[in-house]
Amino acid sequence: MFKFGLGQDIGIDLGTATVIAYVKGKGIVLREPSVVAVDNNTGDVVAVGVEAQRMLGRTPGNIVATRPLREGVISDYTVTEKMLKYFINKVGAKSFFAPRIMICIPSRVTEVEKKAVIDAATEAGARKVYLIEEPIAAAIGAGIDISKPCGNMVVDIGGGTTDIAVISLGGSVVSTSIKVAGDKFDEYVVKYIKKKHNVIIGERTAEELKQNIGCVFPKIQDVDMDVRGRDLVTGLPVTISIHSSEMLEALEEPANMIVDAVHSVLEKTPPELAADISDRGIYMTGGGALIDGLDKLLQEKTGINVMIAQDTVSCVALGTGKALDNLDALDEKERKRF
Repeated sequence: MFKFGLGQDIGIDLGTATVIAYVKGKGIVLREPSVVAVDNNTGDVVAVGVEAQRMLGRTPGNIVATRPLREGVISDYTVTEKMLKYFINKVGAKSFFAPRIMICIPSRVTEVEKKAVIDAATEAGARKVYLIEEPIAAAIGAGIDISKPCGNMVVDIGGGTTDIAVISLGGSVVSTSIKVAGDKFDEYVVKYIKKKHNVIIGERTAEELKQNIGCVFPKIQDVDMDVRGRDLVTGLPVTISIHSSEMLEALEEPANMIVDAVHSVLEKTPPELAADISDRGIYMTGGGALIDGLDKLLQEKTGINVMIAQDTVSCVALGTGKALDNLDALDEKERKRF
């Protein structure tokens, strides 16, 4: 039956670093940094996404470019709401009815944090808001059939959190979420260069270093990259050369924190599911999975085969998009309950 004028269904991966939107029937339609520039004098939003990211660290006193999400949760409710409203309008979700929106959240968020996400999306114009856990969305997006009674382990490394879960029969059996991910890796790079070279670099420079020469497992060939920063002694701009062997040293600690978290989840996993994981391997998703050598490090420490999912950065958004197909069933279930 043709349904006239019903609002679109949208899936949103509300990430600490990036917001990815999926519209049912169209696929991924938006991928922008979760950065908002606000005029402090008026409270108006000056720029959102790519435009706002260019302003990070480069704004005059009255304009502040910030990330309204920190470590996977909303740290600035008002700005998050404005950002969501902007993105919802940008994906063209303007019809007579407001859209239904599914948003993914880290696996161990509190009820208060869940409510903040639902309220922000509702205020931004959603007709109804659904939540899905990141590892489950990542598993669906990676093409894993999570409905079967067998264990699958997903390690989703985003910008603010790393979510680890053992999934069977469509739900998480054991899961954990740690606030060590892409942003934390950048922090460690900044700290390391400040300590070793007496030079301060910005977060964006640290991210470029991580993406270009960063590694957590020894590289066959040591590569280097020139970066600009501010000399702590003279206070003047300076260019220094950083080697991948130094990046290995800088990123060792946060990488081991992720390995330890995976280890602790495996320890709590029921034996039958642990045997399944041993056979099927561990799936890595999220942008953080692309850090050179992280899969090798995890494989060496656990003795289990580790695979990086295809289109790993979009896995969570794709999974959220696929989960939109079940919204009518979820609504029906809810109606029967009341």
